[in-house]
Amino acid sequence: MLKTQANKGNIKMLRNFVRPRRVVITGLGCVTPIGTGREAFWKGLATGASGVRRIESFDTDSSAVKIAGEVQDFDWQAELNIKDRKHVPRTVPLALAAAREAIADAGVDTTDMPIEKRRTIGVEIGTGGGGLAFAEKHYEYWYVGPKTHASVYIIPASTHGGLSSEISMALGLRGLSHVVSTGCTSSTDAIFYAAQHIALGRQDVMIAGGVDAPLAPGILAGFNLMTVLTNDWNDEPHRASRPFDKDRSGIVVAEGSYIFVLESLDSALERGAKIYAEISGYGSTCDAYHRVRLDDSGIEPARAMSIALEDAGIAAADIDYVNLHGTSTVLNDRIETTAVKIALGDHAYNIPMSATKSQLGHPQGASGAAGIAAALCAMTTGVIPPTINLDRPDPECDLDYVPNVARKDEVNTALCNCIGFGSKNSAIVLQKYA
Repeated sequence: MLKTQANKGNIKMLRNFVRPRRVVITGLGCVTPIGTGREAFWKGLATGASGVRRIESFDTDSSAVKIAGEVQDFDWQAELNIKDRKHVPRTVPLALAAAREAIADAGVDTTDMPIEKRRTIGVEIGTGGGGLAFAEKHYEYWYVGPKTHASVYIIPASTHGGLSSEISMALGLRGLSHVVSTGCTSSTDAIFYAAQHIALGRQDVMIAGGVDAPLAPGILAGFNLMTVLTNDWNDEPHRASRPFDKDRSGIVVAEGSYIFVLESLDSALERGAKIYAEISGYGSTCDAYHRVRLDDSGIEPARAMSIALEDAGIAAADIDYVNLHGTSTVLNDRIETTAVKIALGDHAYNIPMSATKSQLGHPQGASGAAGIAAALCAMTTGVIPPTINLDRPDPECDLDYVPNVARKDEVNTALCNCIGFGSKNSAIVLQKYA
């Protein structure tokens, strides 16, 4: 008992002694269904482009679902040496391309960096499926043939943890190397954990974000068994993902990678780095309700958003833009709308908000990072991305979703909301540094 009390006292003293460092985003890289690279992604958002199309990476003749947010203008082999191309999942080259763009954007050169400096840079990546598609393909090689195509690294390549290791090895980074997998909230959570490592002085720089590539016949069939995918728009793929629209009928699965460079504000100022935004608040809750759906009340996702606002020290009236989870399922969109109203009160009706998945599809564990990248676009360019395909608004979804056409508006503070399987909810607040 005495020992416990002493420990509590030590923890209290430590909290009083440690002054958390402010954390900012100084680099962004992305590989997306609407364009590879930050500028192409932002241009696609601003013009209301859709990245949903007929799947080309495998035969969908026997599948009820034939569309996805597939990255098609990306040379994945260019990111890997020849010997590695057989042994890593598609998530690795997607993440490497985005990470390399992010560190170049931030002005962080790891080429001739001394080992002591390499130990101060960590990697924190969120993913939902990790190497699941890789495992499906290589087990098929083994059991169906030809066996010679199967990788000897099928186990480490299929596990989630290998993803951050591949980034660390490719860039020579000796700091912590973690993967977070909490479903659709994975990358939101990963970015917060990365920020915490910097805030507490455990790492100086973090490469953080999300990547997923859940496109494989078995994965698509598994999602379809849950009846969460739309198969009503196979002939009009660009119209398939339609959050908050009365004719929405389900998720469009997507792939993509969205990686950021995080560092302390002092470090960024000392380097003269460009600062996109400060990460100022985070909240996370769980409905503890169901494996795949939300509790109808919306109370817990609302509480996650409220915690994030409180953590940032701001009120609902301070929010200029909300990036919504907006999956295009009947229940999720309605419940998220309710949650936003609970969290933001009457001000919810005054805030422009949009669902990036209307343009990208649903990139699973990379969802939160995709939303944050879209929010940075709004903050940097003064252009709020639209929610496309919002032709007949659902009467129960009655907020300002910026329908169909991007909107010019200044965004100084953004709230990014994310909801995942297993009743998980996470939200992050971003603020312009001034």
